[in-house]
Amino acid sequence: MKSFALLFLVMICSMGGLGQKLKPKKRSNGEEINFRTKTKDVCTMSMNGDEEMKLRIECKSQGMSYWCEFTGKPSVCRAFRNNPKIYWNQIAMELRKLPHACESTQVLKITMCQKAPTEALMKQIAAGMEPEDLANQDKSLQKISTSMRGAGESSVKKIGKPPILPLTKPTQHGQGSENETEAMKLAREHCWESLHGFCSYIIGIFRG
Repeated sequence: MKSFALLFLVMICSMGGLGQKLKPKKRSNGEEINFRTKTKDVCTMSMNGDEEMKLRIECKSQGMSYWCEFTGKPSVCRAFRNNPKIYWNQIAMELRKLPHACESTQVLKITMCQKAPTEALMKQIAAGMEPEDLANQDKSLQKISTSMRGAGESSVKKIGKPPILPLTKPTQHGQGSENETEAMKLAREHCWESLHGFCSYIIGIFRG
């Protein structure tokens, strides 16, 4: 009886292990794979989706950046369901052989899903390219305009308002002219003609 119970437990354990082996492997989702192309472009490949997968490739190359996107249903391929990581790694290996990861790659084909239906193929749906330093140029222009604005404000501050001159009392021109006229009259009356200027000067001193 004991031997029969032990044999029953062994059978249950073995069936449990077999069930674990038969479970399908989880699909890769949200993972990233980094690689370099034949011309040393630095690229990143990211995958998202469930039944219909979306693949995005982003690369940087000598002052330029480019990207492309693919969609497909690789899940209809049995080899993909068994091991999706090998599937994506094979795609990355094929892209490494190309000088440009997004040119001449309208359809991504690999050996492990050659016999799969056409809907399993990853087909390119979008692509783009732009200068990598475009954003830096915009930032530099903003810095230049800011510095010019600051320089203008500082120059205005340096110039400032014109200084206010102190008010001075008006000179008494009328009184002085009257004294000079009287001194000249006296000089004409009491001095020789050749000494009018000297006499008027002396008389002006004494008259204050």
